Parts: sequence; structure tokens; C-alpha cells
Amino acid sequence: MSAAALQRLDAVLRSLNGAHIAVSGGVDSLTLAAAAHRVLGGAARMHHAVSPAVPPEATARTQALAAARGWDLTVFDAGEFADERYRANPANRCFWCKTSLYGTLAAHAAAHGGGTVLSGTNTDDLADIRPGLQAAAQHGVRHPFVEAGISKATVRQLATLLGLGDVAALPASPCLSSRIETGIRVEAGLLDLVHRVEAHASAALAPRTVRCRVRGAGVVVELDADALGRAGSALAAELAGIAGQAVSFAAYRTGSAFLRHTA
Repeated sequence: MSAAALQRLDAVLRSLNGAHIAVSGGVDSLTLAAAAHRVLGGAARMHHAVSPAVPPEATARTQALAAARGWDLTVFDAGEFADERYRANPANRCFWCKTSLYGTLAAHAAAHGGGTVLSGTNTDDLADIRPGLQAAAQHGVRHPFVEAGISKATVRQLATLLGLGDVAALPASPCLSSRIETGIRVEAGLLDLVHRVEAHASAALAPRTVRCRVRGAGVVVELDADALGRAGSALAAELAGIAGQAVSFAAYRTGSAFLRHTA
């Protein structure tokens, strides 16, 4: 199955006259970057945006792969933290973030002889509410995995096929701002708190999934069922020391910090 999927993806990529790929440091975008470089060589340019919402390990992972594989990589600040529409954290926060990102990439593409801006969106992503896809449509961004009919599970198979090693097993990890409840202003300090709490919980429990949610009612660490069963009062106290307030545990729920009724 993965070999056939790679053939379909290759066909999409070969149809492009150059590509500018938004690389977040997750399995989807890194796999797309590897596939694009394999097909297009130097005509595939990678772009990684840094901000307080991007975990430093995602940046380090992207830079390490780029160096190892000879990618043309640009690391830049897309400037979403200068946009109050993003910082206010409305229900469509992701739209404003991606507007900054894709606007910057489109300008970079125009300044370097053209080429199509690409994202690592896969077919599974289409089933969720993703305001960022609206921003992508407004900037002419294409989604090769979607065009090739490739799901998240198949992306992981492709990562293995392309020799990306541990990348294939990376857990899904949206930007840190997704942990902040809708309507709570996005601040660099809050994002740092989220990252440090998740890192400590990961080191203590090795969970399959961990999300530190900052809510109006307090800080909640959501975990998969196995890790939740092993989380106790001692760890809660350690995490409270990091967060500067009480921390509770709960079962992981996708997108639970997103409050639709505030849109």
C-alpha cells in the first residue's frame, strides 16, 4: 500500500514547477519534505517557522534532518505574535496563524522565481474543524497528501519507506497555542508553561499522548488511559511546582481547549 501511495504522491510532486514546503517538524510535513526533495531536488525548498508556539525540539528535528539530507531550509519568524487577532485566541485563531505563515511563504516563493506552497495536510485532517485550511485556500496552498488520497497512517508508512527512522512514530502534536482555551490570550509565558509541564509529564510517565490544557478553571494535564492510571498525587505536586498553580489530570480529548460557542 505505501509503495502505491508513494507513486501517487510522486506524480503530484512531479507536476509542480518548484515547491515551497511549510515544515512544522511533525511527521506529516517532514515526510512531505523528504518526498519532495526526492522528486524535485533543489527545486523543493523547506521553510520552518519559529515562535513561542513551536517546541524547540521540533525546530532541532527539522534542522537536523535538513542538514543530514541536504535540504534547502529557511528558518524564519512568520510574525503571528504581532497580530492581535491571533493573540486574542478566538475560535478561528488557527486561521490568523496560517494567514501569517502562508502569506510569508507566498512572498518568499514570488521572490525566488515562483513555485507552489505546500502543506502536509492529510485526508484525516479534512474531517476536523481546521480554520487553517481556509487560510491555505486563500493563498493557493496545495496539499499533496490529500491530492494523492493519503491518510495519517499511510504518511507514517511513507516516513518509514523514505528512511526517516523515528519520525514515523512521532505522536501528533499541534502547536502549543492549541492547548490554551479559546478566549484566553496567547502569551509566550503560558506556552512555556505548557511545554515544561508536558515535558516533565512525558519524562515521568512516557505517555502515548499528553496535553497540558490551560483553562479558565485551571491547568489540566490530559493523558491516554494507561498513563492516566499511573498519574498520582506526587506527580501532580511536581507539575504544580512548574505551573505555579494546582494541576489536575483527565482523560485526553482531542481539541478540548477549543470552545466552539465563543466563535
